[in-house]
Amino acid sequence: MPGWHRPVMNSPVTLRRARPFAALICFSAWLLGTWAMARGSAFPIPQPGGTVTGTFSNVRFQTNRLSYLLYLPKEYSAESTQRFPLVLFLHGSGERGTNVQLVAVHGPPKQTREGKTFPFVLVSPQCPPDQRWEPAVLAALLDEVEKGVRIDTHREYVTGLSMGGYGSWALAAHYPERFAAIAPICGGGERIDLILGGKKAAAMKTLGIWAFHGAKDSVVPLGESQRMVSAYEKLGNADVKLTVYPEADHDSWTQAYNEPEFYSWLLAHHR
Repeated sequence: MPGWHRPVMNSPVTLRRARPFAALICFSAWLLGTWAMARGSAFPIPQPGGTVTGTFSNVRFQTNRLSYLLYLPKEYSAESTQRFPLVLFLHGSGERGTNVQLVAVHGPPKQTREGKTFPFVLVSPQCPPDQRWEPAVLAALLDEVEKGVRIDTHREYVTGLSMGGYGSWALAAHYPERFAAIAPICGGGERIDLILGGKKAAAMKTLGIWAFHGAKDSVVPLGESQRMVSAYEKLGNADVKLTVYPEADHDSWTQAYNEPEFYSWLLAHHR
């Protein structure tokens, strides 16, 4: 075409011809930006020394996947309409990963592997690598289980060890009305959740709590459990207690889950 040269890589003619076009693009972008600011910017800029009011909204899309072990009591029958209590077990940090069988290293799922039978549904999820227990995700998991298994929603319980102990405290703080009782082992939590309980305070006061800890715990200090128990007592909860094993280090869960009254204590609570 007359007046235009065929583009050649690094050709002076090509670069020279491109400059007016690039300048036009830059000017258009500046003009559009100026027009947008005139209509109201999403991020308001105050004058130096001044203050403006801004708003922020954010939409996050995330898929949460949890593998889990599901145990049904021997009495569970497809032909029956009987509903069963549910116990949610949360493992510690060492069992995170992609091999769900690691979940059965400790606690109730280990006991079922060893032949112990329970009169309740046992749900034992596995936390993904490098993550912690998220209350909202766990609550959604329980919602899903309730759709497929006949659960007595007045008798739901959560217990966990170490990181799972922290998860138990957190889950109870976010959804105290959902659980009849909790049994956190060598864990801790955020007391601010109790202070700001608001409408959840009534449910927090009637939540059954039995915490366990080793006096010689070198990983999670005993004070973590003591502070949470004290916070619930100050809130007015009369059904909270702490068992301390004088010679136990971090592994206080072996003794806790072998307490003769552990499961009967849980199952005695209703919502």
